Amino acid sequence: MPSINKKIGLAAVVIIAAAAGYCMRGNTMTDMNKTDPEFAALWQNFVKNDVEPHGKLDKNMRTAVKMAAHIGAGGKENYRNVIREALAQGVDPIVIKETLYQTVPYAGFAKVYDFVLITNEELQKAGVKLPLEGQSNTTVETRLQKGLDTQRDIFGKANIDSMRANAPEELKHIQDYLSANCFGDYYTRSGLDIKQRELITFSTLVAMGGVEPQAKAHAGANKSVGNDKQMLLDSVTEMLPYIGYPRSLNAITIINEIYKGE
Repeated sequence: MPSINKKIGLAAVVIIAAAAGYCMRGNTMTDMNKTDPEFAALWQNFVKNDVEPHGKLDKNMRTAVKMAAHIGAGGKENYRNVIREALAQGVDPIVIKETLYQTVPYAGFAKVYDFVLITNEELQKAGVKLPLEGQSNTTVETRLQKGLDTQRDIFGKANIDSMRANAPEELKHIQDYLSANCFGDYYTRSGLDIKQRELITFSTLVAMGGVEPQAKAHAGANKSVGNDKQMLLDSVTEMLPYIGYPRSLNAITIINEIYKGE
């Protein structure tokens, strides 16, 4: 049988090799310009010459929408490039972090957790000191009421009050979670305004796919807070290379229905 020292040595080699592989993936695992030159040319032409010149999103919201697209679709490796590009363009790290946090109630922490780790790695590589300045505006005592007030502002007091009143007794705690957690914990934070947060929410839902009722509700919320039809269409266009045509076309159908006649 191998000696204990040999076992330890073998384990060390395995750990080092795994770490090296991780670091490689963390940078660029494959240079597609060398391994897949035709595909790389097609991709770069589509993104750089077709998609990116389109629309009027500013650099903050262009970054936010691309982040939401990758988080919703689960695209971790290319997400690194999105963060690096954003930092190179001077996007505020607070905008990056707040966009990331805004996706949590919709994509779920199980999916977003890996993106939190990636974001922190890239921020620290860029020399950004963590943690960033806090942006929370609620406490344990105020989160429910402030979240409920925010819901009412976005969706209308009558709609929210009716939804809460008509919820079955065994589901009333979910309504409280929705108000206190989704809206109280996240929508009330500084760093992004309500219009930006609603656009990020809609983009995340579109990228996830399979949640069209919620995407439709938040398309309506975008309209309510003052985001026009063109802004939503620009956002879907920005996401299209990363989430594909089916989800993008579904989103456009929803937008046309909500903004009918505009």
